[in-house]
Amino acid sequence: MAEEDLQALKSLILEQYFDAVDLRCAKDRGGEIQGVCGVHDSNIEMLFVALGERRQGVGALLALRAINRQGGTRVDGNEQNEQAIGFYQRIGFTVTGRSPIDGPGKPYPLLHMAL
Repeated sequence: MAEEDLQALKSLILEQYFDAVDLRCAKDRGGEIQGVCGVHDSNIEMLFVALGERRQGVGALLALRAINRQGGTRVDGNEQNEQAIGFYQRIGFTVTGRSPIDGPGKPYPLLHMAL
């Protein structure tokens, strides 16, 4: 993503998107947030894991909670983010469609995935 688009997205996440989802977080024993996951209307809308916590199971923990307790059965992933697409495929999601643009209308293709 272009830096300008990334900064705009960050602002939207903090100012609007967190309030629009059922948001859950994973914390370490010291109470520091390791990651967050938000679900709305059966769609996993966001899953963010702190850089130092990646590949430690935090993302899987949050995603499985979203599936099992929050009813998350769908997710859209940026087609260019192969790491994220692979992650969702490893936990059972399959690609069901593709959009040439993202939600805000930017030219970042999305893969639509479902269980």
